[in-house]
Amino acid sequence: MTRTTAAALPETCCAVLWLWPGQALYAGPSLRLGTHSGSVSCLAIGVDAPFTVRTDAHGEHRVRSALIGPRVPHRVVAGGERMVFCYLDPASASERSCRDRMRGRDPVLALHHAAEEELAAHDLTGAVAARGWLALACPRAEPVLDERIAAATAVLRADPAPSAAELAAEAGLSMSRFLHLFRAQTGTSVRRYRLWARMLRAGTLLAEGGDLTGAAVGAGFASPSHFSDSFRAMSGLAPSALLATGVDIRFGDVLSARG
Repeated sequence: MTRTTAAALPETCCAVLWLWPGQALYAGPSLRLGTHSGSVSCLAIGVDAPFTVRTDAHGEHRVRSALIGPRVPHRVVAGGERMVFCYLDPASASERSCRDRMRGRDPVLALHHAAEEELAAHDLTGAVAARGWLALACPRAEPVLDERIAAATAVLRADPAPSAAELAAEAGLSMSRFLHLFRAQTGTSVRRYRLWARMLRAGTLLAEGGDLTGAAVGAGFASPSHFSDSFRAMSGLAPSALLATGVDIRFGDVLSARG
């Protein structure tokens, strides 16, 4: 693929998926996504044309960029051939920083990133470029998360297995208080956050050369079909459809210092 003024991709692949702790960045074919509801926030950028985003509550908007909150059923209909989707841990300072850069401040569907044109044109061919894209989308910000919830989310990213009861006990909170505070701080539930952590683990296993069955089992899903159904619900397409694009799954460096 030749480079243009739009976001460049490596000539040897059609799509690239960068993975960091609590963050993922996809750049490539726009895909035909169905209606879905993610466990995390998603910044969508139309690379070579505006796109349409639809929700029941907000109707239809044609935009170049949108930040869609967790647990929001929505559909993105691309207007061009390529899109960038940046998935952000809702408990992170990066997500808050990105939200602050949106001109529309709706907590569910925020429209028009202040740097949308630069993000659409940004090169994404290597790790340094991908980090630069994130720095533009989510300028460095100091964490403001309750330290007990920050610790719980870090535990889940490292190992999705602990139960909500175990996390509540570790935080020194009652179960009801912990669940309420977790949702208030992250915008999503413990169960949905755990699903995000398992998806990242599955992506890691696939990047290491595993197949869909091995990735599903290794990430803690009950079965490959459970993984496939969950992935489709979160992203709007089946994992096999994503892999069929020839996506190149890559690891970025650790970004925990950025939140």
